[in-house]
Amino acid sequence: MARRALITGITGQDGSYLAEHLLAQGYEVWGLARGQANPRVSRMRKLLADVQVVRGDLLDQGSLISAVERVQPDEVYNLGAISFVPMSWEQAELTAEVTGMGVLRMLEAIRVCSGVSRGSSSRSGQIRFYQASSSEMFGQVTETPQNERTGFHPRSPYGVAKAYGHFLTQNYRESYGMYAVSGILFNHESPRRGAEFVTRKVTLGAARIKLGLATELRLGNLEARRDWGFAGDYVRAMHLMLQAAAPEDYVIGTGRMKSVRDLVEAAFTAAGLDWEQYVVLDQTLHRPAEVDLLCADPKKARVQLGWEPTVSFDDLVAMMVESDLRLLSNGGDPDQDSSWP
Repeated sequence: MARRALITGITGQDGSYLAEHLLAQGYEVWGLARGQANPRVSRMRKLLADVQVVRGDLLDQGSLISAVERVQPDEVYNLGAISFVPMSWEQAELTAEVTGMGVLRMLEAIRVCSGVSRGSSSRSGQIRFYQASSSEMFGQVTETPQNERTGFHPRSPYGVAKAYGHFLTQNYRESYGMYAVSGILFNHESPRRGAEFVTRKVTLGAARIKLGLATELRLGNLEARRDWGFAGDYVRAMHLMLQAAAPEDYVIGTGRMKSVRDLVEAAFTAAGLDWEQYVVLDQTLHRPAEVDLLCADPKKARVQLGWEPTVSFDDLVAMMVESDLRLLSNGGDPDQDSSWP
């Protein structure tokens, strides 16, 4: 029988790429979705016709238990979260409930449905759980690059909520013997990234200016540095983590840092433009507490999982610019996720 996977956050960037990857591996894929009239579900169905949908909400424990009981998954990938970092200051409580407490509710749903009790040690036949942790947990970093042993100092409510979920996953693994792992993923992007994220804001800005739809692009801190990779590469790592003999946490990234300035230059170069003629610095776009640099040390994933990224930074940015040029030329609306194939 085909293995069965349940994905929360199925309608997001990572959820869509993960679903594609698992379907290609022969999985039966289910996606958790909220509400009866969620417009993202219909868009997801067009892209991933073979994905089945089960209703549930990370804010509602009972719905998660019902979803796990119905699907009977072999693997659960918890990608659902309020993931736009600036929003976490404006909606800190909701971020804590979804991004933090949502992890607890899903772990409890798995524990209850699996009949796991405290002190269990056998993981044979258990549901395997993946938690989407984040490099934002490192925040004000204590060392560079960051690995699985680097301490956390999150600088946003989002980072704090992710740290809670990360430690909770570790706690359930140690308390109940559950096969529960966290992937500490560094920034990963694609043409499916939401228009509010800085990478997509930049590639859309370059495309709009190239097509004569805009005359400037307003940005905040150009000196922040990140480790950027391709989302399609990173979902392969998620899957590999749940195939390992023993549950462990892994840092996933490229090991190379680029600044927002580098991102802007690459995007405008891909569009055949000189960025300095169009980019306007806007102090109001700075975060209340900035994370200055993040850079992964993915050695453990490379050695133990055999995982390597395949798409370079320049190729990733060019891919996104080309996609946005096509989208805008065809009259698409980036805010409606119409950049999805």
